[in-house]
Amino acid sequence: MQRATRAVSVKGKAQVTDNKSLSGKVALITGGSRGIGAAIARRFVAADIHVAIGYHARSDAAESLAAEIAAAGGQCLAVKGDIADPEAVQRIVGDTIARFGRIDILINCAGIAPYVPLGEIDAAHVRAMFDANVLGTVLVTQAVLPHLPSPGGRIVNFASALAFRPIPRSSVYSASKAAVVTLTNAWSRELGPKGITVNAIAPGVIETEMTAAILVERGAAVMASTPLGRIGQPDDVAGIALFLSSPEAGWITGRTIIADGGVI
Repeated sequence: MQRATRAVSVKGKAQVTDNKSLSGKVALITGGSRGIGAAIARRFVAADIHVAIGYHARSDAAESLAAEIAAAGGQCLAVKGDIADPEAVQRIVGDTIARFGRIDILINCAGIAPYVPLGEIDAAHVRAMFDANVLGTVLVTQAVLPHLPSPGGRIVNFASALAFRPIPRSSVYSASKAAVVTLTNAWSRELGPKGITVNAIAPGVIETEMTAAILVERGAAVMASTPLGRIGQPDDVAGIALFLSSPEAGWITGRTIIADGGVI
């Protein structure tokens, strides 16, 4: 039997995607207005998934992406809120349910990544990092969990390759992302009996607004360290998120996929 496909053109790119198993599903993507999160939103819409993009500060980016997706024939809701604020999280999830009536997939992509050298780390830095990268992941997952289909729900968290090989000045960031790896493993054991999978993606350096300074400082070294000889792009990661959210990944849970171009 020939599978149904749908072509969606976003920013001049036409993507043909098998949507038989994903069509009509709903994904909440935190940090979805820019960078990797925005690439995931575009890739999901190309697979006929309805998306809610959570964002904190950049209303212009969120509204622009939502308009772009709508113009391409997709369904998108932009929802503002701080994921470290329990009330804001409930509002984000509530607005998503009010618009789409369900949530099948959660992508915990929001986070921050300032680097500070040892000796200059203060309590505010640690709290801000763990609030955004760890507490936010916990709060959003807890709020979404009652709405995920059982079986069939999908949770994809975002860690970092630095959780496994930290570099100077990244200690607190790397520790927060290592915590995400641990949460992913633990939650997979809790939710496995419900048929809900929990996985994580640990990107290396990906070319986004967040990594602009890093690429200026050591972009050539990053390219030289990967056999592929280039800088990773947001869409390189978006395809992994789509796979982990699909029924085809139903036998994968508790795993963190390092997506760094084979850095050596």
